[in-house]
Amino acid sequence: MRAGIPCDPAQWIALALSLAALLTGAWLLRRARPPGNRSSGAALPPGATPSPPGPALRPIAARGVAMAAALSVVAALLSAAYVAAYLRGGPRIIDATSYWLEARAMAAGYLAWPLDEPAASVLGRFLLRSEAATPDGADRVAVLFPPGYPALLSLGFLAGAPLAIGPLLAAALTVATYDLAARFAPEGHDASGGAARIPFVPLLAALFSALCAALRYHTADTMSHGLAALCFTVALASARRALDHARAAARAGAPATWTGPAGRAAAIAGLAAGWLAATRPPSALALAATLLVLLLGSAAASSGALASSGALASSGALVAHGARLGKLAAAMALGALPGLALLAAHQGAATGALASSQAAYYAVSDGPPGCFRYGFGDGIGCLGEHGDFVRHNLPEGYGFLAAAGTTLRRLKLHLVDALNAEPLALLVLAGAVIALRRPRARALALAPLFQIAAYAPFYFDGNYPGGGARFFADVLPVEHVLAALAVLAIAERARAPRAAAVPRPGERLAAALLAAALPLAGFAFRAGFDHAALRDREGGLPMFDPAALARAGVARGLVFIDTDHGYNLAFDPAPGDIAVLRRRGDALDRMAWEARGRPPAYRYRFAIPDGGGLASVSIAPLSFDASSPREALIEGESLWPPRAQRRAWALPEHAGGTCASGERLLAVRAAAGGDAAVRAAPDSDAAVRIGLPARWLRGARLSPRVAVGGEGAGEVRLVVDGVAVHAWRVEPAAPESSGAPLTCIELPAHPIPERAVEIELSLAPESREARGEAAVAAGAAAPEGLKRAKDEDLFALDALSIAVGNSVDQ
Repeated sequence: MRAGIPCDPAQWIALALSLAALLTGAWLLRRARPPGNRSSGAALPPGATPSPPGPALRPIAARGVAMAAALSVVAALLSAAYVAAYLRGGPRIIDATSYWLEARAMAAGYLAWPLDEPAASVLGRFLLRSEAATPDGADRVAVLFPPGYPALLSLGFLAGAPLAIGPLLAAALTVATYDLAARFAPEGHDASGGAARIPFVPLLAALFSALCAALRYHTADTMSHGLAALCFTVALASARRALDHARAAARAGAPATWTGPAGRAAAIAGLAAGWLAATRPPSALALAATLLVLLLGSAAASSGALASSGALASSGALVAHGARLGKLAAAMALGALPGLALLAAHQGAATGALASSQAAYYAVSDGPPGCFRYGFGDGIGCLGEHGDFVRHNLPEGYGFLAAAGTTLRRLKLHLVDALNAEPLALLVLAGAVIALRRPRARALALAPLFQIAAYAPFYFDGNYPGGGARFFADVLPVEHVLAALAVLAIAERARAPRAAAVPRPGERLAAALLAAALPLAGFAFRAGFDHAALRDREGGLPMFDPAALARAGVARGLVFIDTDHGYNLAFDPAPGDIAVLRRRGDALDRMAWEARGRPPAYRYRFAIPDGGGLASVSIAPLSFDASSPREALIEGESLWPPRAQRRAWALPEHAGGTCASGERLLAVRAAAGGDAAVRAAPDSDAAVRIGLPARWLRGARLSPRVAVGGEGAGEVRLVVDGVAVHAWRVEPAAPESSGAPLTCIELPAHPIPERAVEIELSLAPESREARGEAAVAAGAAAPEGLKRAKDEDLFALDALSIAVGNSVDQ
């Protein structure tokens, strides 16, 4: 946590606006006070004639909506400014770039697009190979994330302005927050019979939304939480509207209809809830729980009202009200179908079944087996994507204590999210206490609790500077309404000594300005530092800039990119003049160049200085010899992710200062005996299947190069068209090599058939535990050193040597 004197232009601007709001609010408050001890809102003298009612509700509602619209424009402009000032022109974190790629693919008509060979030049982080049956028999590749937000972002690609979607979401979210507050905390009538001239809670909630720095990030970077927050807010407000219309119709004796105002509002609530399920499924669980509380609370309140009026004598009124609620629930369920259908279509395209695309990705790309699960138990926590976090926080698995720690870390960072500084979170807490005491607003107090509970079974905290506790960002609009309720209570208590029955307009505006000064000061002295850290991380720039290609004169050809972020930003599944692939730095680059007709080739290099600072971008031509080489090398780590994993997992690892080629390798480890994957398939062999580019290996001789460390051992099997044609056995390193960190072994070459269609390597690691069990089964005592697995035991694929000869040689 950083706090202190502002050091960023945006922080200084926020501080100046905070001081201006503070001074203006104090001036208005002083001016609004009546002279002497008189109060325009005091009780009327006996016999006096009451003043006429205040302005009609419709003009007041129109005035409030106009002010909310103005605040929505402010929010949109601030989010657009965030793109320029903090994101520096494009998506920054890996999740955001993956959503970008998924949306671009959907704009081109793909939920999963064809996977071209060599597959290793395409596949990488957060991309999932789908081997589902397709009309052309080709594999597909999809992004692992749910499709709700990419579907919206794809509209921006079709319009030619994808980064405009975030500011538009910001504007819609501000108006939706106003509507949410107006529905759950409506302004009452004052003592003289008039309506409140300024709808204080809705406007203050919208103001908090516009000034929330966390929402400015989530409606600037291409992350799904801005849309998720909008869906959550619209669903809650629409459900409340539907219940209000149903109650009004019941009082008027009107029949319940599907096409009436209540039915339409319920359908909108269901549509928003279904789209939330297609965007952030755990958040949809929290919303479902909140809607259930809302419906049950309405049923209980109506039953109480009917009972007090004696209408229960015939029970007909109660049955009719139950029927109305049933129709509303059915309308919500029907409205949710489009979002659920989109989610099912994406999961089917990505996995070939109605299975989780995220679980399917981690099943083949990370480990230990079963590490990515929604729940609690041993073996949860993936060591590839979240290795440091898992080793530090989940040494004993994901049990109650680990879940409590993860939740508390989220809550700690979330304190700054709503109002830009931790102390101001007390307003949200105070508002929740107030809402719990009001039956109409009680669901708002429970929604954040349900959101916390919905993400408690997920092991990774998901926090980062600027994005905050992003798993809780979906309920930020609810928290803004709660904070506005608390500010109203404070303002009313401050007015109490003056005994004014009706707040003067200047007082309400003054209170709003004083309240707005708080999040502005919070950004200046606290939250701004987090967003500056986000701006400066990982080179301080998007890892791909199409303008850089234009400046370098690249109008057509093949561009190789070094980073996952850059590839996600640059790759387009639709054919174009420029094709983008991952740079592997080995024979795969040449293979990809040949597969695409040997076009002009370039390398896009994004270099981050060792000491930090702004990255540099360079674009240089790549040249490949037109004649095919007789020998080539494929690095083992270039072949990640594998095609399948069974009781084992493979991850690229750095191996600097060792015999490893390129100082990296593909490490393969067997699951421990107590892992869930081992218990589920105790008789199956541990193995990782690695796909190879068959088109370039037919008729060649293949020689794997492996690396072992400690007591690492295993077997490498060559599988051609589903049949194991050869196996190389790798024993632990010789004792005289035990002092070296790694021992590299070049295995004998083996020929590949000329007509091979599919070629794979099956890497089968053998753990100390397994060798100990084999020794015992053979009647010998297992050596003490084999009875436990050690982290330093390593079995890895370092590289593949490919030798091409003529037919006589073969």
